[in-house]
Amino acid sequence: MAEQTTSEAQARRFHQMTESPLEPLICKMAVPTIISMLITSIYNMADTFFVGKLGTSATGAVGVVFPLMALIQSIGFFFGQGSGSYISRQLGAQHQEEAERMAATGFFSALITGILILIFGLLLRSPLCHLLGATEAIYPYALAYMQIILCGAPYMMAALVLNNQLRQQGNATYAMVGLVSGGVLNIALDPLFIFALDLGISGAAYATILSQLISFVLLLLGIRLSRGVQIRLRQFSPSVNHFAALAGGGLPSLCRQGLASVAVTFLNTAARPYGDAAIAAMSIVSRVSQFAGSAMIGFGQGFQPVCGYNYGARKYDRVRRGFWFCVKSSFLVLLALAVLGWIFAPQIIAVFRADDPDVIRIGTLTLRLQCLSFPLIGWVTMCNMLLQNIALTMRASLVAAARQGLFFIPLAIVLPVFLALLGVQLCQPLSDLCAFILSILVTVPVLRVLARGENPAHS
Repeated sequence: MAEQTTSEAQARRFHQMTESPLEPLICKMAVPTIISMLITSIYNMADTFFVGKLGTSATGAVGVVFPLMALIQSIGFFFGQGSGSYISRQLGAQHQEEAERMAATGFFSALITGILILIFGLLLRSPLCHLLGATEAIYPYALAYMQIILCGAPYMMAALVLNNQLRQQGNATYAMVGLVSGGVLNIALDPLFIFALDLGISGAAYATILSQLISFVLLLLGIRLSRGVQIRLRQFSPSVNHFAALAGGGLPSLCRQGLASVAVTFLNTAARPYGDAAIAAMSIVSRVSQFAGSAMIGFGQGFQPVCGYNYGARKYDRVRRGFWFCVKSSFLVLLALAVLGWIFAPQIIAVFRADDPDVIRIGTLTLRLQCLSFPLIGWVTMCNMLLQNIALTMRASLVAAARQGLFFIPLAIVLPVFLALLGVQLCQPLSDLCAFILSILVTVPVLRVLARGENPAHS
């Protein structure tokens, strides 16, 4: 009876994804993901805000450890997005058993990889801190924060897999409940652990890993209650074919998130000669920009299951129309946020470090320069999501690598040599512009093939 109910639920979802009016469907799918992304960004900023009360070095430490957290997230997204996009295509093609095998493979692979990261990260924690760009003043804070964060790596990565699998099946509400609950708890626990229990920066780390554990448990429950594709150990199939399929959907996410980790490390290293204030300012701007872009990413994530289902069902016109709807909507939102960010840049930076004029001065210019390229990010992100969900792995990986790797890292090396601190501040906006141009060249031919009603993978 339970299997019959599950099959009926999946049949209804297939009809919804492939037959419902497109724009309202994407908006319906996007609302929970937008909320999830906003809450996630808020609790990321909450760490920066509350830790900022401990001093500039502590604020810098959060920025130094951020690349490690981004790396953990990137591997979680690799397994989550890789398995999730594959699952949505298989459900669109109505291949239920294959979807179940991939769900288990993605989940347990992430869990095992997280355990390995925990072990090696703790063994190498001291040299890792220096590698991530910690100064002597920042080092003790970064070490305390990092070694606690590492303890949560296995279930943090597994939670991202669950989140992506739920979203890609069209069960974004359950994914939202898991993420939002963890985020709200993190915001509540930060001041309690940091100040009331006098744990300092370690308290921020404890708040993060505890809230992520609660989120993981709720996402597991969401998988059960959603009556979607279930995760069973007996379905774990670590074969070459499954890992190849995982890489096909997950490699772009690994490039995007993993290179973001490397990029922040280069940014911290480039900013280090200009003092802790420069590192702290870069950390604040990174969190603020992440928050500003989170609604746009959430909107695009509402498109992903629609894209995967319709691509699997060979309804290519719906894929193309959904993409353009998301591009236009995200551009308008990002343009409005860029204008607000430019006008209120000093006040935004002061929220985090009101008592440090150097941080405010450096952060204000950095944020304003980033606002110049901000409206372009919507196109780049939607191109990446489209290419990733229709399994054009190489094109998707190229677009994903462009913004934070292919262009950012060389610019972070070269520009500070000629422009000093201004060169550090210009890295992101110039990288965004280059990524925008590249994504046009990569994606427009695919859109032309879709417009002809053909499969781009066969063209």
